[in-house]
Amino acid sequence: MADPSTYRPRTGEIPDQPGVYRFSDSHGRVVYVGKAKSLRQRLTSYFADPAGLHPRTQQMVFTAAKVEWTVVRTEVEALQLEYTWIKEFDPRFNVKYRDDKSYPWLAVTVGETYPRVQVLRGAKRKGTRYFGPYSHAWAIRETVDQLLRVFPVRTCSGGVFKRAGQVGRPCLLGYIEKCSAPCVGRVSAEEHRALVDDFVDFMAGDTQKFVRRLERQMREAATAMDYERAARLRDDIGALERSLERNAVVLPDATDADVFALAEDELEAAVQVFHVRGGRIRGQRGWVVEKVEDVTTEGLVERLLQQVYGADDPSGERGGSVPREVLVPVEPADRDEVVAWLSGLRGSRVDVRVPQRGDKRTLLETVATNARQALALHKTRRAGDLTTRSLALQELQEALALPEAPLRIECYDVSHLQGRDRVASMVVFEDGLPRKSEYRTFNVRGHLGDDDTAAMREVLGRRFRRYLEDREQAGDLEMGPDGPDDDPDGEAVGPGAIDPTTGRPRRFAYPPQLVVVDGGAPQVAAAVQALTELDISDVAVVGLAKRLEEVWVPDDDHPVVLPRSSQGLYLLQRLRDEAHRFAIGKHRARRSKGMTVSELDAVPGLGPARRRALLDAFGSVRALREADADAVAQVRGIGPALARTVVGALRGPDGADAGADAPPRPVTVDTSTGEVVG
Repeated sequence: MADPSTYRPRTGEIPDQPGVYRFSDSHGRVVYVGKAKSLRQRLTSYFADPAGLHPRTQQMVFTAAKVEWTVVRTEVEALQLEYTWIKEFDPRFNVKYRDDKSYPWLAVTVGETYPRVQVLRGAKRKGTRYFGPYSHAWAIRETVDQLLRVFPVRTCSGGVFKRAGQVGRPCLLGYIEKCSAPCVGRVSAEEHRALVDDFVDFMAGDTQKFVRRLERQMREAATAMDYERAARLRDDIGALERSLERNAVVLPDATDADVFALAEDELEAAVQVFHVRGGRIRGQRGWVVEKVEDVTTEGLVERLLQQVYGADDPSGERGGSVPREVLVPVEPADRDEVVAWLSGLRGSRVDVRVPQRGDKRTLLETVATNARQALALHKTRRAGDLTTRSLALQELQEALALPEAPLRIECYDVSHLQGRDRVASMVVFEDGLPRKSEYRTFNVRGHLGDDDTAAMREVLGRRFRRYLEDREQAGDLEMGPDGPDDDPDGEAVGPGAIDPTTGRPRRFAYPPQLVVVDGGAPQVAAAVQALTELDISDVAVVGLAKRLEEVWVPDDDHPVVLPRSSQGLYLLQRLRDEAHRFAIGKHRARRSKGMTVSELDAVPGLGPARRRALLDAFGSVRALREADADAVAQVRGIGPALARTVVGALRGPDGADAGADAPPRPVTVDTSTGEVVG
């Protein structure tokens, strides 16, 4: 813990202008980001009387070791920069809205030549138009199945699409007329694009024009006594109407709005949002957030809008996800700046307001009811969870005689099959929760046989050697025995965690308070040896043995036995199991990759990228064998000399065409290394 007075800036040095500030800890890691209309007033409030601060704010001030700020011209720019920094640095003391589940979206890859309709989860991708989110993936698939009668657009994967084009036959959907089969040329790229545009317009809420168009065509077909076509159009109209029935009509047709509601207590807040497009509820979403900073309801709403709309729409359309209206339970703290910012994203006026009466007020109350139920359910499922995590860290601190609670713990495991394809994993838990963005895997070098201790020593040596390199490259001063040394300007600095060339956090810049290895005394000794060789003495090491779940500490002949009901033991078990899962998954992937053998592997000078380029161009090794050197040389990255080498390797040493029916050349592979040896 740092004393705030050691890094407090002089009041006269702080500008009295709008800006964004960030607090960093002794390792250079950003722990809090905030914005202010007046940087001087806001920052001074943190140091005036720390004892009078909110407990979490007080903890943040004592955790930090440095404060920096950036002056901007307007408060709207401050809002944008604050969001950028929060997204980049992921500060632990900022409120972060995280989904309570992974919601599926209906996605249309409009950036492709032949766009595809599919179900996607997770981070949004550029060049893709999203609709939703939906509560269940099956709801999307049922909706799409209905709409494919009217809009027969592509839904197959890239591999299926390519194979259909090679064999000249469409998939099943093409035969039952639920796909226009652009893969075999039934429709051109322009005609398929027109179908996709109609599908997107329908999903965006412009539905009635398609129903009216089909009704007009049905009447024309009936008048012309083309009753089969009229019946088919009648069924198409029914399919559209059934897909529309899945979305409740709550507001007039022209209404595009997102309706937000909050339910909160002193520690947590639940958020619900209904996405209304064309007067219909197109999707619903929910979050539960821990209040890790002293923030009001108005501030929560501002943070919520900032994180929901902060990024540009992945489809490339600026502000494509921002509706005309944003209905909220209370106005955000800086409403005018938020409105200006959202309007800039959308490209037109956005109205942020609290509905007072009518249908919109009724819908807001419905969303608020969902938020209250979500918070109650979350409390029921995770009763005592915050206390439990704190208790687990406290138990580990006491049982292992650590100077402080291990807020960051790293666990290592090694996976292999009789010494082959050896992979080690590093998983990271912070504040008792997994931080998957910082998981890492290591391909263990050398032939170590079944010696897991040597592998553990190598992996820990590589990890902490990289930590020391990152710290040195940052150009900061080394930590002295009494705390950070001072630079010429009097600012306290520590090992830097930010890469000055990219501005991003370094990959291995943060040291853990505790390292856990999967195993007993031998694995612990190997880990300690690796740290000792690097002169690292401030990181504790323990091992968790599987058989009796014993905790082994260095230089002790007897393990530490934690009670079976101990939350600390449960946390160590979760770490060990997660490291084992991550390691064995990567090991299996590496082993499967090593077992995949192609004739192209034996061609000298042909790496993975060039092999992929050749297969993309010709579709198969068989087709490539039939091509001549001039055709092979047309592939990007393949020169004339390499093309002749490829043709000679596939057709035999004499260069004769072996023909399409020639058997493949035998290839021998060393399964321990995955290398072709003959």
